[in-house]
Amino acid sequence: MKVTEAEIIISAVSKKQYPNDRLPEIALAGRSNVGKSSFINKLIQRKNLARTSSKPGKTQTINFYKINNRFYFTDVPGYGYAKVSKKEREKWGAMMEEYFASRDTLQACVMITDIRHKPTEDDLLMYDFLKYYKLPVIVIATKLDKVVKGKRARHLKQTHETLQIEPDDVVIPFSAETGEGKDDAWRSIRQFI
Repeated sequence: MKVTEAEIIISAVSKKQYPNDRLPEIALAGRSNVGKSSFINKLIQRKNLARTSSKPGKTQTINFYKINNRFYFTDVPGYGYAKVSKKEREKWGAMMEEYFASRDTLQACVMITDIRHKPTEDDLLMYDFLKYYKLPVIVIATKLDKVVKGKRARHLKQTHETLQIEPDDVVIPFSAETGEGKDDAWRSIRQFI
């Protein structure tokens, strides 16, 4: 997909702040520092629409990015970062629950994992959480460029098995460095917008 327009509309903390133009939304979820911002930026061919940070826990709101005036990417706070206070994590959890439970324009979720590592307990909880809300899930197994070609199939299999990926969901190997997997990601996303 060619992206000609991309802008952040709002960083929301509650549903009264969500955009109300009824455009379809694709949520982006993943552990802190797994590469959500790099994924967005690579997909839309912008260097820094979504701010990347070496400091985990940076996204503390739900960021609505309007793409081509056609749909939104909604970037939710990263999970699994221990240095954020328990109270802060609970606040993020409530904010995310409100979004996933109440947003009828939400069509699917892109869940970002790191292909180099077995999905964590937090990844498993997130996948189960999304399936509880009956959301289609596109798993983007990022950092593909860091895995030698001969070992990629084994890493992908590990992601499939650990998360117990449902038949209608997909796992796409992806590299924000090389762009590998970008076309496959767009193909999967396009069916929901």
